[in-house]
Amino acid sequence: MSQFPLYRPRRLRRTAGLRRLVRETRLDASELVLPLFVRPGRNVRQPVGSMPGVSQTSVDELARDAARCAELGLGGVILFGIPEAKDATGSAAWDDEGPVQAGIRAIKREAPDLVVMTDVCMCEYTDHGHCGVLLESGEVDNDATLELLAREALSHARAGADVVAPSDMMDGRVRAIRDALDGAGFAQTPILSYAVKFAGGFYGPFREAAESAPRSGDRRGYQMDFANADEALREARQDVAEGADMLMVKPAGPCLDIIAGVKRETGYPVAAYQVSGEFAMIKAAAERGWLDGERAMMDSLVAIRRAGADFILTYFGMDAAKALRAGWEG
Repeated sequence: MSQFPLYRPRRLRRTAGLRRLVRETRLDASELVLPLFVRPGRNVRQPVGSMPGVSQTSVDELARDAARCAELGLGGVILFGIPEAKDATGSAAWDDEGPVQAGIRAIKREAPDLVVMTDVCMCEYTDHGHCGVLLESGEVDNDATLELLAREALSHARAGADVVAPSDMMDGRVRAIRDALDGAGFAQTPILSYAVKFAGGFYGPFREAAESAPRSGDRRGYQMDFANADEALREARQDVAEGADMLMVKPAGPCLDIIAGVKRETGYPVAAYQVSGEFAMIKAAAERGWLDGERAMMDSLVAIRRAGADFILTYFGMDAAKALRAGWEG
């Protein structure tokens, strides 16, 4: 008997070819969805200071970005709107001529096969920055908000959205949106529910990009407590029962255990949102030379896929697709 181990894992790590052959988790551009921020105007490309490489764009520029995504083989894009004006109820959210609705139509002309998802929430459209209408107490009125979310989702579907994605975390929003879509002849429009959206400290750069920071208070009264894993599974099961077609976990990197649990528990397609703070941390460290930016980007995406995500919403979408096209090996 040899005193050395019979099983030597390093044998299959020796060359790039062997590593490729036995790789358990693979990453493809088709599993990436790029968030895009659209605002009124023409020839607008307004950089977001805390998110290098990310900009608010007008519809014409948005369509160019979407066409590039299609060329790179990305799975899709998700649109966030910055309206011309905001009010207490976020009425611009269901304006059929709003930037998101116009953006959907423009993308469908430029890149008809690209999957276009839309964020359904009120925070970008309300003058107070919360995800629904407010009571006098300052608390979000859950049930009054459901009708508005349904109106927004229906407006997106009329414009041609392939998927609507409610991110507000109101109780019952999936059922309200499903009923509205079905009743208006959009029974085939799928819902990607932000089923598990934790309150936390990783969203700061997004609030700059979407101009959606609350003017007072915070969102802990409706977004989930970061400490709760069992509740996350209850939220996911509830959204499935209400008619969600796909489920999202947000943020992604700090919630790999939740991604795995939701996938295991439901068996439904699971998305994970690698949020603005995750993106900004990697970008900032890479700019300072503290880490290899491309390798950290790709490692983070593979980890999210390895946890069980079927696709990833990520601001690295185009950069990752380019790395994959160039033959990234890991």
